[in-house]
Amino acid sequence: MAHLLRLATVGTKPFIAEAAMATTNPGAIDPSDRLSARVPRRRFVEVLLGSGFLATAAAFFYPVSRYLVPPKASDLGSDSVMAGRVGELKPNSGKIFRFGDRPGLLIRAADGEYRAMSATCTHLSCTVQYRDDLHEVWCACHNGMYDLNGRNISGPPPRPLEGFEVQVRGDEVFVRRRRET
Repeated sequence: MAHLLRLATVGTKPFIAEAAMATTNPGAIDPSDRLSARVPRRRFVEVLLGSGFLATAAAFFYPVSRYLVPPKASDLGSDSVMAGRVGELKPNSGKIFRFGDRPGLLIRAADGEYRAMSATCTHLSCTVQYRDDLHEVWCACHNGMYDLNGRNISGPPPRPLEGFEVQVRGDEVFVRRRRET
């Protein structure tokens, strides 16, 4: 079976076109073309486009489902943690410690008294820190200020910080949640 070539003109430019092979079945696959015998081009494109569509749909629906289904509540730990040792903090200094899955702030005031509170700002949940030059708790996100009892005194924070009870046992400083009465 030989290919027949013919000269055709499109517009004013001539080109060579390959004539169809003389076969009895016009849809037959040429046995010499091994790639087309394994996977037809149309099927390959269908699989490629279909998998691209599925990947796009998954990339869209996964974050939506994570937003709509709330995460399981994490364990907040016990009601009491060791926040530090007695000699660790100098007067008029503060320290961030881990209280469950959130940060806490332990402050040793200038008079030597320990105070503890949540270190999560009530405005946008940034971590607050103790400023020894101002004797106040400061949120760096939007310049919110709290006093040493956790009350908001300036800036955007809408509520005071959650206060904790401090207990000194031997040379360890323990912090626990306040009991509601």
